[in-house]
This record gives sequence, structure tokens and C-alpha cells, in this order.
Amino acid sequence: MASAELAATYAALILADEGIEITADKILALTDAASVELEPIWATLLAKALEGKNVKDLLSNVGAGGGAPAVGAPAAAAAGGAAAVEAPKEEEKKEEAKEESDDDMGFGLFD
Repeated sequence: MASAELAATYAALILADEGIEITADKILALTDAASVELEPIWATLLAKALEGKNVKDLLSNVGAGGGAPAVGAPAAAAAGGAAAVEAPKEEEKKEEAKEESDDDMGFGLFD
């Protein structure tokens, strides 16, 4: 099954590289040409998942971590960055306090 999934992924990449719309029929045509048996449901699911998305942009942004944090950071800095920077530190202190309270129960794992 893994080779069928890989073949479907490669078929979608081929279609994206050629600038052809990614559809289930085209994925099945490419996998059939490669002599790989692929159930039509998987081609349909892959086509639906990639519908309306630019596959080339997805590939170029692999590992980028998304754009939301990068956009939010300058906005927070412009609106008073000192307050925004101090807020996460306070949250970390609260989490550490919770962890320390577990140690104060009077018993441990190996006691």
C-alpha cells in the first residue's frame, strides 16, 4: 500500500509541475500508466486535499513553520513589545510552580 500512496503523491507532483489541474482521474491515469494499482478513493481524497492549493508553494514552505507567528511578532513589537515579551515569561513561571507543587506531596516514586 505504501508504494501506491507514494505513486499517487508523485502523480500529484507531476501534475503540479506541469501546471495541470490535479484531479482524481488524472492521478489514476498516471498511476495506471506506471502499473501501480491505486484504489479510486485514495486518488479522490488526495485530489480533494490539494484542491485550491498551490502545491509548489507547499513544497517551498516545508519546514518554514507557517506564517502566522512571523506576522504576529512584529505587530506585538509595534504595539508595545516589552509587555508582549514579559507575558510568556509569566506563563512559564506559573507552569514551573505547578511542577514544583507536585514534588511537595511528601512522597516520591521510589520512596
